[in-house]
Amino acid sequence: MQSGTGFWSVLGSVIASLFGVQSQKNYQRDFTKGSFISFALIGIVLVVLFVVALFMFVKWYTGYNL
Repeated sequence: MQSGTGFWSVLGSVIASLFGVQSQKNYQRDFTKGSFISFALIGIVLVVLFVVALFMFVKWYTGYNL
């Protein structure tokens, strides 16, 4: 990854994008310096973690046991 698009920078950009609060400055930086694969992989991992956490919360809240 190039300068300005390290792991923490990419993670912050992906989280901001998931919430819809990505700044125009960061948006431009991501598309000019970042690689698609790093954003895609972190995005997929975060979405999967969110879905699993939501599933576990609903399972805990409803008291449903398999």
